[in-house]
Parts: sequence; C-alpha cells; structure tokens
Amino acid sequence: MRDANLTITVQVQPRSSHDGIVGLHEGRLKIRISAPPVDGQSNQRLTEVLAKAFGVSKSSVEIVKGHHSRLKTITISGIGREDYEALISKFTDT
Repeated sequence: MRDANLTITVQVQPRSSHDGIVGLHEGRLKIRISAPPVDGQSNQRLTEVLAKAFGVSKSSVEIVKGHHSRLKTITISGIGREDYEALISKFTDT
C-alpha cells in the first residue's frame, strides 16, 4: 500500500557513535543519530535515516511535532502501517 501515510512517534538519541534504528522503547521507535542537536542537524539526519529504513525519499519524511525535543511525531508519505510493522518486527522477538 504505497499511497498511505504513516504517523509515528520516535525517540531520538543524538550524538551517538553511529546512526540507526535501535528498536522499540516504551512503544516508540528509538533511533540513534550521530549528529548533534544543533541547527537542525540531528533532525536532518533523522529524516535521512528514516527515509533509508522505509525506502522512501527524504522529502517523504516530515517532522510534524517535537523539532526541539527527543520525542518527535513523524509523518512518512508513501507507506502504511504494514510497512511499519514489517520494520519493527526485525527488532522484536516473536
């Protein structure tokens, strides 16, 4: 379902040693970002990491809430809930 939009809440850990999705933390996707939270650097890197993880363009990822917070609400165009479930299933034990 590539015509859907997905809205998720993520928890960002800036200034990490590397970029990547860690897994779920308190029901939110936890993402490590190597960029510092200065001048929007970590927000920009966050959109790049999410775009790559979901296979969409960077312009498809929008931070709609929490620009200056570790907790952010993100909307990703072109993916649906099943795409999100497939991604997080890689980080959870079944």
